[in-house]
Amino acid sequence: MERPIPTAPGGRRIRGLDAEQRRAQRREQLLTAAFELFARDGYVNTSIEQICQTAYVGNKAFYEVFDSKEDCYLALMKELGARIATRVMEELQYVVAGEGDEATVRRVLAVLAHELVVDPRLVVVTFRECTGISPRVEARRRADRRWAAATLEAFWSRRAQPGENIDYRAVTIATVGGLFEIIADFLDVVDPPCSVDDLAHDLSSFVLTVGRGIQRPARSA
Repeated sequence: MERPIPTAPGGRRIRGLDAEQRRAQRREQLLTAAFELFARDGYVNTSIEQICQTAYVGNKAFYEVFDSKEDCYLALMKELGARIATRVMEELQYVVAGEGDEATVRRVLAVLAHELVVDPRLVVVTFRECTGISPRVEARRRADRRWAAATLEAFWSRRAQPGENIDYRAVTIATVGGLFEIIADFLDVVDPPCSVDDLAHDLSSFVLTVGRGIQRPARSA
């Protein structure tokens, strides 16, 4: 006979939730509050006390979930990055009969632009606020860039002809850096503001231009 799984220390449930469920609920409340405050006031200007007050969670409960404000921000970055990555991969894997590479690039990057713009807080927290916080946050940011570069590398590598020796990795890392700069610049253009269509057009045009410029290396004599 299987042992019953304990619901909480002493079997205690509050409002129908066991200890782990309550902890998960507090974590979600804290991340939701942090998302709002980091986007509105910035990471530096947001305190743990403000996050707790906004989340209606005590300071003690915060430290039961996160070790620091930085840990809270890293968890938020991971969650938001996974949301974007999932949506992009769903679109990239969706097959449209007869669609060429150019149309695929435009379709996928239009989805990316929409994901970044539909909730303005997302692009602020994941692109503007993540620079200069700490080495750990920078490592998270670099990991996200490497994922994007690997995804683009896999897409471009499909076109490689036998005998070609193109360093797609170096090109895609540079391309993703350019894409992120376009997104960062998008945040600063406010007069007149750019639309989601403008952002999608700029992202697509850049990737397509780089893709067309990748040439077969010259053969040695």
